[in-house]
Amino acid sequence: MPLMTFPENPLERRALAVAVVVSLAIHGLLLFVNNQPPPKQGSPLPRIEANLARQPAPVKTPAPKPSEPPKKQAKKPDKQQARPRVMAIPKTSRSTAKTTPNWTVAQKAEMNDFLNELAAEAKANPAPTLAQRSLAMARDDARQIAQREKSELLSLERRPNSPEPDPFSLELYFEGLLKNLNRSSAYVKNDPRSKGVRPAAVQFRVNPDGTLKSFVILNAADQGEEIAFIKAVVERAAPFSPFPPDLNRSAKSMAVRICIMPSRSGGFGFSKAGDGQGC
Repeated sequence: MPLMTFPENPLERRALAVAVVVSLAIHGLLLFVNNQPPPKQGSPLPRIEANLARQPAPVKTPAPKPSEPPKKQAKKPDKQQARPRVMAIPKTSRSTAKTTPNWTVAQKAEMNDFLNELAAEAKANPAPTLAQRSLAMARDDARQIAQREKSELLSLERRPNSPEPDPFSLELYFEGLLKNLNRSSAYVKNDPRSKGVRPAAVQFRVNPDGTLKSFVILNAADQGEEIAFIKAVVERAAPFSPFPPDLNRSAKSMAVRICIMPSRSGGFGFSKAGDGQGC
């Protein structure tokens, strides 16, 4: 590349100097215009900065354990500060006080007379002694035994869905039946020499109208003549009295068992028998 040389003509040098000055002025004007700030239009936009640095991984820290409340130390009772317990009785309210009856003098006197009468009755009827209680227990036991033996002696053929018969009515009918048998036995001949030595048992059944329904030998043993005698007594006593209304509503028939115990009685009689096995 050829080197630049300044022209030797003075006019050319002046023209070159003018061109350089004009060029510098134009460039200075352009730089001045570009450096001026732009006109403000509204609020300036916020500056956004981005940091691309890598953040460290979070470190897991163990959860703190719940702190236990501090144990309270039991305070020892001070002997000087100890106070005696006092029982408090609540006061009755006005409503309770109003409901309490007010007893008059006459009512109090009547109540006292009633209590005095009770005390006098207690003195007049003192508590039974040990001997009296023992005697009452023995009588009660004998009554229960008699009731049980009577239930073994008598058996009813009940009607379906019928009420219980009246015990008093049943007792009266049974007593009447025994009296009828005892009266009939006086008209039947009996040879005492023909009696056996072993017990026996028979049973006869009565209809509600009093007629004889059946006669059954439960245990004959060696009492053939005595059984024939009892059968003749029963047949002579029949028909018996009809059942009372309450007994007729409850039973279709009544069975009576007779036990023959020659070793216990010298003559004819009726004794209670169970199922005939003990006779």
